[in-house]
Amino acid sequence: MGLLAREIEATGVTTVALALVKDVALAARAPRFLYLHWPFGHALGEPGNVAQQRTVLHDMLTLAVAAPRAATVVELPYRWRRETYPPIDDWTQPSRAVLSALP
Repeated sequence: MGLLAREIEATGVTTVALALVKDVALAARAPRFLYLHWPFGHALGEPGNVAQQRTVLHDMLTLAVAAPRAATVVELPYRWRRETYPPIDDWTQPSRAVLSALP
């Protein structure tokens, strides 16, 4: 994933990857990624939990726009099956979780 993302970024397209294993993503040198400490196979969230999945997607879009540079790592604060995710009413507003984690 990191190699592909770096090649895409070299053409001028911003990328954001999701990582479930932080060390692997760091070793692959993905340009920008969100880290979630969630089970394998569930990078976007629990099956059927649309609010959770939309929240992660919103976080990814926010990072794509707001990340100051490549090599940005954001660890999201969400805990597996222990969070309530409100609906995203305005997709033009950035994610607070991402903005608070950026330097």
